[in-house]
Amino acid sequence: MKDPYIRELGLYGLEATLISVLSLEFLSLPSFSEKLSHPEGYGGLIFTSPRAVEVVELCLEKDNKTEVWRKSLKEKWNAKSVYVVGNATASLVNKIGLHTEGENCGNAEKLAECICSRESSALPLLFPCGTLKREILPKMLKDKGIPGEKAAPGYSPQQDPE
Repeated sequence: MKDPYIRELGLYGLEATLISVLSLEFLSLPSFSEKLSHPEGYGGLIFTSPRAVEVVELCLEKDNKTEVWRKSLKEKWNAKSVYVVGNATASLVNKIGLHTEGENCGNAEKLAECICSRESSALPLLFPCGTLKREILPKMLKDKGIPGEKAAPGYSPQQDPE
């Protein structure tokens, strides 16, 4: 499928080339996949970016767990809190069948406040994140005594070899 910008420029007789400057390298997938397969060990999930949702989808595909996800894992995670930052991330989380909370918070700091006002679980919240994530959310949760388990590094930006 052609990039929409290249397609639009083509309509005006211009030729463009898309050069990707960064790509993502997904790390520790087996470890994260194992955690994702055991919702009973967690109080919920935290997604702060579309990339984090991509990691979940990749784990399900690579480990052939899509059917298990549909039949049982999804419902087990839906019995818990699934927190997200932003509507774009919420939309992607909804597509994998999870119900979300906190999408209107707007940033990690406000989401942390939302989580702190609602969470009482002694179980940690599973937080798939990249190597460049900011520490605001994990620090605020820790300061309030809410356990979190960063599944990092989940993904890391890499210079595109092209």
